[in-house]
Amino acid sequence: MKQVGMKKIVLVCLGLLSALWSYGQQEPQFTQYMYNTISVNPGYAGTRGTMSIFGLHRRQWVGLDGAPTTSQFSIHAPISYQGHGLGLSVIHDEIGPSTDTYINASFSYKLRLGYDTWLNLAVMAGGSSLVVDYNKLDLYDKDDPNLSGRLSRFSPNFGAGAYLHSEKWYIGFSIPSFLETHFYDDYKNSVAKEQMHFYLMGGYVFDLSHSVKFKPATVIKAVSGAPLSVDVTANFLINERLTLGAAYRWDAAVSFLAGFEVAPGMQIGYAYDRDTTPLGNYNNGSHEVFVRFDIMNLKNRIVNPRFF
Repeated sequence: MKQVGMKKIVLVCLGLLSALWSYGQQEPQFTQYMYNTISVNPGYAGTRGTMSIFGLHRRQWVGLDGAPTTSQFSIHAPISYQGHGLGLSVIHDEIGPSTDTYINASFSYKLRLGYDTWLNLAVMAGGSSLVVDYNKLDLYDKDDPNLSGRLSRFSPNFGAGAYLHSEKWYIGFSIPSFLETHFYDDYKNSVAKEQMHFYLMGGYVFDLSHSVKFKPATVIKAVSGAPLSVDVTANFLINERLTLGAAYRWDAAVSFLAGFEVAPGMQIGYAYDRDTTPLGNYNNGSHEVFVRFDIMNLKNRIVNPRFF
């Protein structure tokens, strides 16, 4: 790679890292959020009616040095006849020299509001671990004591959420982290902030025909000091097995999504994002894959296909 090109990439990475630390550390962002709701809303725990195991891996801005890489694992299930739920979510996020690991346990209390309407009120508790390895930086002055060694901090936290849903639609609101934490290194020159995030999401399933369903969905994320994040997605479910769709992240990216139910209770999915900002000139897009297992219901043996 030409030296000029490398300098551009380094400048872009440093700019991104500075933005994250100046305006508040952003929680990981997923394109296939409709399958990954428990990562930000504890009210989703137990709503699939059976034990559900989910794994996701995301490589963002491929080709850009120090770009984010995120892995997520979650498991949740109903724990009572009434449908109260319990869940666990683990997210590992790497960007440049920093690594974040989030671990949260969720409990949801299910209330029946009508024949086909339920409200899950939930809390979540856990924490995040931030590690910054200054040795990974390509420093001009390698003897600078302010940029050597490692910064390591753990921050406990708790959050809450509400998830109103039926078989055809859902609306959720959540605040995954109530506590705002400031991290400083020994010299108080590097600062990282964990700020309160607000999530509002919703989706609806339309029956277009016997074999085709259409579901528009959206998630809106707000955090102090950062632009409002708005994702709008349109998915089609064909013959209860194949999912195809597209998404738009406001002033950020366009996405294409695909999913397939390879066996009863097992679904895989893929999403590709392309940036619509100038940053798109410096990377080859983002890739995201997931796999979900729904453990068979002992009574029905087969879990009814779900679009969310």
